Amino acid sequence: MTLTDGTYRLGPSTGRLLIKTGRAGLGRRAGHDLTIEATRWSGEAVVAVGDPGRSSVSVTVETDSLQVREGTGGLKPLSDTDRAEIKRTLAGEALLHIAQHPTIAFRSTLVAGTLQSFEITGDLTIKGRTHPVTVRGKGNGDGLLRGSAIVRQSTWGIKPYTAFLGALRLADDVRVEFDVARLEPADNPG
Repeated sequence: MTLTDGTYRLGPSTGRLLIKTGRAGLGRRAGHDLTIEATRWSGEAVVAVGDPGRSSVSVTVETDSLQVREGTGGLKPLSDTDRAEIKRTLAGEALLHIAQHPTIAFRSTLVAGTLQSFEITGDLTIKGRTHPVTVRGKGNGDGLLRGSAIVRQSTWGIKPYTAFLGALRLADDVRVEFDVARLEPADNPG
């Protein structure tokens, strides 16, 4: 499919949305670098191929849909008990406080570049706080799009997870990646 002007639906049926964490501190060898996937999310991309400034993107993620997919590094493999504990920690007040903030939202304010290399600037809302973020991406012209943004947790009032009296902690910066395998026109019933 060649990407043409139009409005497209985004979500788990069209691609993946991942959060990748890193470790810091003296105890970083004990922990894991995590890959967390949003399993329920939706969005819309308005594409104006000849005039990217008229393009826009919006995405909403259900915070309780975040699932640990992988844990690399560490002294021992990530167990199912570890995954359950990480999910509980994510849901808590110190991190995402999902009971009070059930969604994370991104709304573009500026799209620039070409389908092969683009930059999307927009407002990211986490835990009721909104700050600008820049997403950089690449496309191949056939609807395959890939990109990422660095999100500093503390900017949104998220205290990076710590353990062992602070000797192990998640790095403040996390990488949010998207990989869209295909775009569905919004007028397509699915």
